[in-house]
Amino acid sequence: MTCLNKRDIFELFKQVRVCVGSDQGMLILYGNPAKNRKGREAMGKYENDVKRLLELVGGKENIQAVSHCMTRMRFVLVDSKKANEEEIENLPSVKGTFTQAGQYQVIIGNDVASFYNEFTAYAGIEGVSKDAVKAAAKTNQNPVQKIMGALGEIFAPLIPALICGGLVLGFRNVIDSIDLFENGTKTLVEISQFWAGVDSFLWLIGEAVFHLLPVGIVWSITKKMGTTQILGIILGLTLVSSQLLNGFNVATTPADEIPVWDFGFAKVQMIGYQGQVIAAMMAGFVLVYLEKFFKKICPEVISMIVVPFCSLVPAVFIAHMVVGPIGWTIGNAIGDVVYAGLTSDFRFLFAAVFGLLYAPLVMTGLHHMTNAIDSQLLNTPAQSTILWPMIALSNIAQGSSVLAMSVLQKKNERAQQVNVPACISCYLGVTEPALFGVNLKYVFPLVCGMIGSCCAAMISVGFGVEALSIGVGGLPGILSIKAQYYPIFLLAMAVAIVVPFVLTFIVGKIKLSREDRFGKENTVKAEGAQAADTVDAVSEKSAALEEKNASGSADAAKAAAGNGQDVKELKSILDGKVIPITEVEDEVFSQKIMGDGVAIEPTNTVVTAPADCDVSVVMADTGHACGLTLANGVELLIHVGVDTVDMGGDGFKLLVKEGDRVKAGQPLIEFDPEKIRAAGHPCTTMLIVTAEGSASGITMHTGMDVRAGETVVISWE
Repeated sequence: MTCLNKRDIFELFKQVRVCVGSDQGMLILYGNPAKNRKGREAMGKYENDVKRLLELVGGKENIQAVSHCMTRMRFVLVDSKKANEEEIENLPSVKGTFTQAGQYQVIIGNDVASFYNEFTAYAGIEGVSKDAVKAAAKTNQNPVQKIMGALGEIFAPLIPALICGGLVLGFRNVIDSIDLFENGTKTLVEISQFWAGVDSFLWLIGEAVFHLLPVGIVWSITKKMGTTQILGIILGLTLVSSQLLNGFNVATTPADEIPVWDFGFAKVQMIGYQGQVIAAMMAGFVLVYLEKFFKKICPEVISMIVVPFCSLVPAVFIAHMVVGPIGWTIGNAIGDVVYAGLTSDFRFLFAAVFGLLYAPLVMTGLHHMTNAIDSQLLNTPAQSTILWPMIALSNIAQGSSVLAMSVLQKKNERAQQVNVPACISCYLGVTEPALFGVNLKYVFPLVCGMIGSCCAAMISVGFGVEALSIGVGGLPGILSIKAQYYPIFLLAMAVAIVVPFVLTFIVGKIKLSREDRFGKENTVKAEGAQAADTVDAVSEKSAALEEKNASGSADAAKAAAGNGQDVKELKSILDGKVIPITEVEDEVFSQKIMGDGVAIEPTNTVVTAPADCDVSVVMADTGHACGLTLANGVELLIHVGVDTVDMGGDGFKLLVKEGDRVKAGQPLIEFDPEKIRAAGHPCTTMLIVTAEGSASGITMHTGMDVRAGETVVISWE
C-alpha cells in the first residue's frame, strides 16, 4: 500500500476539483436523443458553452426570439429572471451580459456568427432577424422605453453618415481654419491651391450630411415604420430643395426678401429645412400615417396609383404649411433653451449634471435625444454646438475607467478579452461595450468615469468650447472642435483621461477581489499552492517535532502526553459567530480541500490557541496563518482572513514562533480588521483540521456566538 503525504493528497483533490468543474467533466443530457441528433452533428468548438448557455437562459421554452449582431447574441426571454447571469458570464466564450430595450444580450465577440449557428442548431430554434427580435422585445418595454427605442432606431442608420461627415468637417477645420504656416498667419488652404481644391471638394460631403439631413431622417422613419421608402426620400428632398431659401440663411435674410408661394388667399414662405431635425421628423410621421391610412381604405386593385399620390402630395403640403413651421419653432426653442443653459451663469451646473449623467443616459437609450438637440444647435446662426464636446469627453472618461481596469486585471486573461477592445472602442466614441461589458458590471468604474466626465464637462463649457460638427466622439472628437478652442479642449481631454483612471485604479485596488484581478483559474492555482505550502509546512514541522519527541528524553515525551494527549475538544480562537466552513468565500476552504473545520466572523482582534499544543509552523513573512500540533497527532491550520496573503504582513503581528509550546487561550496572532477590509478582503478566520491523528468522530459546532477560550467549536470522541 502506498501512502500519500499531504501535498500528494492536496494535488489529487485539486485535480479532481478542476476536472469536475470543467465542461469536459460534466454530463449534460438534453431531451430526446433522436430529436437532438441534428444539433449534435452541427456542434463545433463551442459545443460545451452552447449547451450550458441554453440551460442557463432557462432552456428552449424560455426563449421567445433570438438573433445576433456583430458581437452579441440577442435574446428575448419569456422570463428574464430565469437567466443565471453570473453563471453565463463565467462561460469561457462569454465576455459579458446586459439587458437593454427588452433584450437580454450576451457578448460573444467577433466569432458570434459561428456561436449563434451552433446554438440555434443544438437548441432546435429558428433564428429570426434583428427587427423581429426588436419587435418581440417591445412586449417587455414600458411606453418611455418604446419611445426612446423608436428614436434610437431612427437615428441609428444615420450614425455612419454623421461620423463620416464629422470627420470630413474636422479635416476641413484643420486645413482651412488653423494658422500653421508663415509664422502662424496662414492656413494650409491659403498657401496651397491643391489643398484649397480639396477643401472645396470635401464640402460636397459635408453639405450632403448636415444640410440635407432631413432627407435621411424622413427615409429612416419610413424604413422603420415599414412604409414606402422612396416616398420618404422625395418628401425629404422637398424640404431641402434648391427652390427654397436655405434654412441656414433665414436669420440673415430680410423678411421682405424671403420668397413665398402666393395662393391668392394666403402666402406661404418658401423656406428650406436644412439641418432641421424636429420638423423633418414631424413631416416623416405625417407621410407614414397618411400612407397607412390610404392603404387601409383603398382597394388593392388601384392602390399602386392612389396610395402614393394621396400620401405624398398632402404630406408635402402639410409639411411646408403646418408641421414644418411648428417643428422649426419647437426645434429652435429647444436649441435656444439648451444654448442659454450652456452660456448662462449657471453653465457650470448644467455642464456638471450633463457630464455626470450622460453615460447613464446611454445605457437607457435616452442619449439619442441629444442627436436631435445637437443638430438643432448646428442650425443656429453660430452653426456650432457646445453640447457635443461634452459627449466626446464622456466617451473618453468611460474609456479611461476601462483602461484602469485593464491595468488592474492585466493578469486576468478573460477580463482582458473584454477590457482591451472595450477601451479602444470607447476612445473612438462607441461606449456601449465598455458600459455594459465592464463598467456597469463592477459599478465603481462607471461612477469614476462619470466623475471624470463631470469635471471635464465643466472645463469645456466654462470656456465655451464649440464643435463644428457631431458624430465624431472619443479622442478623434477634437477634430470637430473649433481651432481656437484646441488648447482648452486638450486640457479637458487630459482631465477626462487622468481623473477616471486614477479614481478607478485606487478604488479598484480596494474593491476588486483576487479573483477579479487575476482570474478564477489563476486564483485557485495561487490559493491552492499557498494552502498546499502551508499544509506541507505544518506536516513537515509536525513530523520533525514528532521525530524529536520520539528520540528525546522520556521526560519530554511524558510532558507532551500530559499537555494534550487527553484533549477532546477545541475552544474558539476568537470572539464572534462561528459559521460552517462551506460558507467561506474561498473555494479552497469551502470545498474542504484543506480539510474540515469551522470559520469565525470575528468581533475581536487576537487569535488564541484552541488547546494546549505545539506551534509547528508560522507564516513569518505574512503573519496571517500558523499551524498547530496536538499531542494526540491532530494537526490544525489557523488562517486569518481570505486572500490576506496579498497584504504581505501589513496588519498582522505574530505573537509566537515555531517550536513554541502554548497553553489553551494563549495569544497567537494579532490583526487589524480595518486594514484587512480596506484591502478588500473578508476577516473570516478559519480553524481547519488538516490531520485527524488519533481523534475520531470529529464534530463541528456552528451557528452560534462564541467566546475565545470558552466556547467549544470542535470536538471528538
